[in-house]
Formats: sequence, structure tokens, C-alpha cells
Amino acid sequence: MGNADIRRLDRGIRATTKMLEAVRRGEWWPLTSRERLAMTRAMASGARSVHRGRSTTGAEDRMDSIGSAAEMRLNAELTALHGERQRLITEAARDKAAKKSSGWF
Repeated sequence: MGNADIRRLDRGIRATTKMLEAVRRGEWWPLTSRERLAMTRAMASGARSVHRGRSTTGAEDRMDSIGSAAEMRLNAELTALHGERQRLITEAARDKAAKKSSGWF
């Protein structure tokens, strides 16, 4: 059971790492629906600014901020997954040591 949980966490770590790399490249697929909506609104605001002949700096800053927030969210998720994986490994090692010392092989 412990190994299955560790493998599940390893898959989660790989998937989250891929999502984090994609966000860093500026891709939208790893964003939550709320983040995508905010990004779309910022883009529309920038397009409106361009149409009116104004600067798009505010819209660009909002898009950068949304991307940074998504990156922080994925980093936190990755940290939590690594911590949980380490906890399971420590628990499995403790159980193995307890069985060995009690005479169970």
C-alpha cells in the first residue's frame, strides 16, 4: 500500500512539474478557470486600450501578475506533494525497521 501511494505521488509530482514548466512558458492550459477568465479579461482590456490608442501596460501587468500567481500556486502544490512523499517514505522505513526488530521478516 505504501509503494502504491508513493507511485501515485510521483505521478502527481511529474504532472505538476509539467504544468509549472508550461506556465513559465506562458501556456494557458494549466491555469484554473478563474485564472483563464482573469487572463482573458486582461487581454480584452489591452485590446480595448490598443483600439483607443492608449498604453497596454496595465493589461500586461495584470497578465504577468496572473501568471506569477499561477506559478506560486503550482510551486506550493509541488512542495506539498514532495512533503507528503517524504512523509510516506519515512513512515514506510519506520514500519520496516519495526518489523525487522520484532523478528518479522
